[in-house]
Order: sequence, then structure tokens, then C-alpha cells
Amino acid sequence: MCGIIGATANCSDVVPLIIRGLQRLEYRGYDSVGIAVVGNNELAVRKGAGELEVVRRRLSLDEMRGLTGIGHTRWATHGPPNDVNAHPHTDCTGTIAIVHNGVIRNYASLKEELLARGHRIRSDTDTELVAHLIEEGVKEGKDFVSALAQALSRVEGTYAFAIVNSREPDRVYFAKNRSPLLVGVGDKVKAVASDVPALLDITRDIVFLEDGEFGYVTPREVVIYRLTPSGYERLSDEEVRSRVRHVDISPEAASKGGYPHFMIKEIYEQPQAVRDTYEGNVEDPALGRVSSAILSANKVIVVAAGTSYHAGLVFSSLLARRAGILAHTIISSELPYLVDSIDGGDLVIAVSQSGETYDTLEAVRKAKERGAAVVGVTNVLGSALDRESQLRLYTRAGPEIGVAATKTFLSQVMLLELLSIRAGEASGRLRPSEANELLRALREVPQVLANTLEASDPVATALSKGLSGSAYILGRGLGAAIAREGALKVKEIAYVHAEAYPAGESKHGPIALVERGFPVFIVATSDAREVAGNAVEMAARGARVYVVKPADLGLELEGRESITRIDMPPSSGVLELEPFILTPLFQLLSYRVAVSRGYNPDKPRNLAKTVTVE
Repeated sequence: MCGIIGATANCSDVVPLIIRGLQRLEYRGYDSVGIAVVGNNELAVRKGAGELEVVRRRLSLDEMRGLTGIGHTRWATHGPPNDVNAHPHTDCTGTIAIVHNGVIRNYASLKEELLARGHRIRSDTDTELVAHLIEEGVKEGKDFVSALAQALSRVEGTYAFAIVNSREPDRVYFAKNRSPLLVGVGDKVKAVASDVPALLDITRDIVFLEDGEFGYVTPREVVIYRLTPSGYERLSDEEVRSRVRHVDISPEAASKGGYPHFMIKEIYEQPQAVRDTYEGNVEDPALGRVSSAILSANKVIVVAAGTSYHAGLVFSSLLARRAGILAHTIISSELPYLVDSIDGGDLVIAVSQSGETYDTLEAVRKAKERGAAVVGVTNVLGSALDRESQLRLYTRAGPEIGVAATKTFLSQVMLLELLSIRAGEASGRLRPSEANELLRALREVPQVLANTLEASDPVATALSKGLSGSAYILGRGLGAAIAREGALKVKEIAYVHAEAYPAGESKHGPIALVERGFPVFIVATSDAREVAGNAVEMAARGARVYVVKPADLGLELEGRESITRIDMPPSSGVLELEPFILTPLFQLLSYRVAVSRGYNPDKPRNLAKTVTVE
């Protein structure tokens, strides 16, 4: 997730508007900042690593002048956050500048082609490649619209682009595919941006672009084209005018997308976050390198804390199933007491959203002292974990403002599931056809997740009215890992003592607390249908039992009136889909309980977003 803005005016400098827009988009990324403006038929670019106000002072961004420009605030996904990788990026001629939000899936193959054709690629980003693709179309004699359309036909993945070129000093070009992008229609200024807040100082009249649309704005007009199988077609001016919507919303409310809290906004951002993670990793050669390291390791050890630990449990379950490899998943703070069992042939996979979690970093350092190799799985390029690791994998969830990990958790799950499939294929346990079938299923996760959120929220709202005191959340197999994450969310956000157990373990003590009306949630997954027996035995002791399951998962639960089935969207028997189907209910339940009790879910008491102390 990054923030982009572009603006063009007929008589006033747009740089103050771009800077103000970037301030309102900084929640979308704060690794680096950059601005490009066109003036006197020349392109000027200033960009650098760091937060907006730091870069603004260091590079004197306010001194830039121009009637047309673009700006960017970055959350790094390709290439570490440094001055070179900051947006905007330019082509070989220095006449085209581009900013981007999204992930280009076929980045590696495009880069190889462009280098072979003699392009000078300066950065490690996927974005710069698009500037060079457009450059090629222009050199072929195409007008800029056709050159842009040709470039878009080569790009696979998600994108929102804003583009300027010095040959057309009054135009900002744009394109959208599965990343948010809006057009602001002012009287004397036209603009594009990632989100409404960036446009509120310019106009309240907005056109919400659809996927597959591209075009340009000038101070006088908005021109939109639609990609077609045979090329592209222009929308009529009448159709464009009919899509203008007036928004009457404050900047603060707009930064939350109209949601009352960042947590619920980020819960509903999960389809986009997991899509970006899939697109950014499914063809990344790094997955193959890490898979090879897993297969050649004596032992595979996953270290993580909190929510990341639960993502590690999902991974270890699926790695065993798909690749036949037992990964030891250990809470980071416990690894120092087991470090004597680690040696130079082992591989440590460290999972941390921030890449700055103290316990995880200490575990990594102690493992390295013993000679182990380290794979870092993080959401933050350039973080401490990133620097400590020999191999690296990145989620693409973007910044997460709420303390509770929601979209970052399911993005971690997506990435680690991709890794388990690649490892299974490399091990020979998964045939290529089976691996491809699973990858196709994961490609559908964004829509599955959107359906799940729609189905879960009314259920969570209804359940929130009766949840208090204590509760158990039980599961077997993959369900045990999902249960742990569900219980953590209910505890940290709603302040309800929810306890997770492997369902079979409940008979070894915990069941003593169960009495009439005691709430018990059963997380049922397709790898462990026998969890139905645990539901029945809890109901027999008077518990109020809720079985959360995919709709097409058949379970023997007959004859128990105190058992409530909560059917989520079907999984079609694909185990990898089930974390995305079963997790959101507990995220939403914790949120709805917290709000009903008057708690701030974005800032739960005694907790911080990143734990950087022992």
C-alpha cells in the first residue's frame, strides 16, 4: 500500500496541493516521499527515504514549482526504502515520471526483457519498469495514450498509476487495476489520488475509477478510456459526467474510509492486502530459493511472537501436509532456552510483521551464533529482521494503524501458504498439477475473503451481545492454530478471557470449568472432522456451543439443541482457504464486543503495535 496523487491546474502552482495531499496519505506509507513537476517543458524530480516532513525539509520540496505534478508516499514492496527506490521513477530519457500503488506480478520477467533491450534500470522497484515500457511505445511513434495502453497490456498484477511527461505539460495520466484510484474534478484543478482525503483541498466532486480504466486529466477535462480485448475505447464525456459524485466528509473521517476505527477499516482491507501479497510473491524466485533451503535443512524452526506465531502454526501444519517436513514452531522468547539444539545445518524462519520485534530478533541472533541460516518474513523492507536475514520474503499488507494485527496476519498466512506449496512441489510430494490447482485456489482468496466478511459481520454483531466473562475456542489440526488467533483477538481487543486449546486437550483439565451456558467456540476444519465429537461432549455438559465451519463441511452434530452451526462460505475441501474463511469472524467479534463496551479497538490498553523491549 502506497499513497499517490497527481494534479494539474491552469494558473496556480500545484506543489502545495500535492504536499497537503501526501500529508493526508501518509497513513498509507511512510518509508519515502517524492514529487515530480513539469515546468517550462522540463521534468524536475525530488525524492528521498524518510517520513514526509523530514524529506520535505531536507529536499526543500516547498520550493518546487509547476502547474502539473505527481507525488508519492511509499510503503516499500520491491527494493528497500532508500533514495533510489523512492518514487517517482523515470524512463531512460528523463521525460516520463511515474508513481505507483500496487504490485506487479511479472516484475522479474519484465525486468529481464528490458535489460536485454538496453534499458538503464536504476532502482530495485517494479514501478520503474512501467516507465520504460511506456518509453518504448513512444519511441515506436505511438501517441502517449496508445503507449500507455500497450504498457498496461504487458503488466500483470495490481496497480494505480499517476504519470506525467514533459512533452505534455498540462496532463496527468492515470491507470487503475485492483488498487484504489479516484479522479477529483475541480473548476480550475483536476487531480487523481489513492484516497478521498488527498483530494478534499481541491474538490469534493469525485469520479471513482473502475478496474481496467485509464486516461488523463487536464485543467479543463477528464478523459477516461477502458481497456478491451482488442485494445481500448474512450468513454463518452456524458458518461464521465454522470459518474461524478459529491462527497461531504471530513478529512479525518475520510482517512478511515468512512469507518469509525482503523481496525474495522483494516479488517475490510484484507481482500486487497492478501491479493497484493499473492500477486507480489507467486512468481517471485525468492520462494524457490527459500523452498530449496527448507529441503536441504537438517531442521526447520519457525520463530515468531503473538499473531505471527499463529501464522507460523498455520505454516507448520501445511508444510507437514504438503511437503512432508516437520517444522518446529517456537515462541520467540522461548528459543534462547532451546538454542543448544540448533546447529549449522538448521534453518530458522523468523516471522514478524514489523521486523522489529525484540524477542524475535534476539532469537534470530542466537540462532545465527549457532550457525543456522535465517529466512526473514516481514511486512517492512529495511527493518532489523530484513537486515539480519540471509533470505527474505515480504508480505504486501501495507501499514497497519490499529494495534491488533488483522490484515497483516492473513497476509502472512497467504505468503506462508505459497511457500508451503512451493516446498511441496520441490519435494515431489505435490505434483505440478496439484500445486497449480492450489495456487489457482489461492488466487480466488480475495473474493472468498470478501464473501466471508459479508457473512461474518452480522453474526459477529449478534454474538457480541451475549459474550462476557470467559470462553473457550477449540480446534484440531489447522483449526487449533486458527483458534489461537481467534482467542488472542478476543482477549486483546474485547478484554474477554477467551482461551484456546487443541480440542483433544480440553479433556485434560480445561473441561472442568465448563458449566451450563459456558460459551465454547469450535473451529472446524476439513483436516479434522473429529472435532465434532468435542462439540458434542461440551454440549453434553451444558455448554453453549458454536461450531464455526465452512458451509460444505459435513459434521455429525445431530441431537444437540445447544449446538449452533455458524456456516461460513464453502471451502470446496481446499484446506488452504480455511484460515481466510474462519478467521474473520473472530476479528469482527472482538471488534464488535469492544465497541459495544465503549473501548477503543485501535488502542487496546497496555499494548503497543510493535514490542521492541524484552
